[in-house]
Amino acid sequence: MPNERASGALRWADRVLIPFEDAANFLAAIAILLLMFLGVGQIVLRTIFNAPINGYIDLVQLSMASMAFLGASYCQRLGAHIRMDLLVGRMSGRALWSLEIIATLVGLFIIGVLIWYGAQHFWRAYTLGDTTIDAEYIVWPSKLLVPVAFSIWFLRLSVQLWGSIRMFRSPDAETIAVVVHKEVAEQAQDEIQDIMGGTEESETLHTRGVNE
Repeated sequence: MPNERASGALRWADRVLIPFEDAANFLAAIAILLLMFLGVGQIVLRTIFNAPINGYIDLVQLSMASMAFLGASYCQRLGAHIRMDLLVGRMSGRALWSLEIIATLVGLFIIGVLIWYGAQHFWRAYTLGDTTIDAEYIVWPSKLLVPVAFSIWFLRLSVQLWGSIRMFRSPDAETIAVVVHKEVAEQAQDEIQDIMGGTEESETLHTRGVNE
């Protein structure tokens, strides 16, 4: 019974965190899309009308934080573009989960330090009214994104640490809130299935709408 309660609590923590990670990753995607439109607009206005966007470079710099950090926790959850599986992929059982625990603890320490100093940089920019050099846009919203994004990442690492400790104690238990190593071919197949599943769902909804 205690193990079932612990598993249920871990599953609940993982499920609660997912919407925040998805929302942050969505905002990062929106920032990338807007930056693409901004770049096209800059080229068109400068080339055709000789009227470049005021503070274009400043806007690009301010958008960097959202694109670089908001999707970090989402990638951590999926184990995408963050992990180094050359060694981890060769391990199993308690040896694997002990390594995961150590790596997660190191990650928690590093992200915790970055949250602390990121929050200090934000507060300094907010209190001083810091602005960009060229167009003098305020910079504190961009700096605020750093501790916010890292805080979500810190929570994800905490949940994964919990899950890794649970797996270390019971290696045969169901994997919850941890990244499971997959071969490259298996990972590619899963991504294809996700894409095909999304396409089939869209076609089903479209067909249902037409029939109605």
